[in-house]
Parts: sequence; C-alpha cells; structure tokens
Amino acid sequence: MSKPSWGEFLSFTPFDIVKVLLTAVIILLVNKIQLFSDKLSALLIALPLTSLLAMIWMWQSGQPASKIAGHAEGTFWFVLPTLPMFLILPWMLRHGWAFWPALAANCALTTGFFWITVIVLRKFGIDLMP
Repeated sequence: MSKPSWGEFLSFTPFDIVKVLLTAVIILLVNKIQLFSDKLSALLIALPLTSLLAMIWMWQSGQPASKIAGHAEGTFWFVLPTLPMFLILPWMLRHGWAFWPALAANCALTTGFFWITVIVLRKFGIDLMP
C-alpha cells in the first residue's frame, strides 16, 4: 500500500467526523464518570478503548492486517515508558509539588524513558523509530 498524499491526509470525510465525535464522547464520558468515581474512571481509561477504536478505524479504511499488527505491537512498547508517570506523578503531588510543575517534570521523564526504551529495544532488533 502506497503512502497517502498530503491532500488525502488533510481531507476529512463525513465518517472521519463520526470517528472524531465517537472518540471524543468516550473521553468525555470517562471524565464525567470521574466526578463520582475516580477508580471507575481510572479503570475505564486504562482499558485500551482508543487503541481498539484506532484499529477498528484502520481495518474499516482498508489497512492491511500487517499494518494493524504493527500498530498493536508498537502500542505495547510505547505504553511501557509511560507507566512510571502513573506512580511518580501521584507521589510528587502528595509531596507538595504543584500540579503544573509535576506534570511538566513527568512529561520530561516520560520523554527520557521513551528514548531509553527505543535505544534498548534496538539492541534486541526491535526498531520503534525507523
């Protein structure tokens, strides 16, 4: 399958609008659920709903199974360097860090963990950033 042109990339179909709205509604609902249950909200957001939707959208648009498989595998490896943030951020907030500095520090740490993951996996023949 050839790469799409910029015109194809930047054009939106009515179905693209449906995909955006459905994805946004899921995120909004999870945010609203957080108002009465932060644990249920966390459970729902931990489910790979957006990844599943992305793979469904990929299949619907005719992407080959190999491309969907590559997406799923890449998602697995890219999730790993984000996991420490979910322990470090709460620790920082509970130890007096203001929200925005803690979030910025965690973004920087996650970026560092991301690149460490990319470098380590290359040594095992897995190239996440070709």
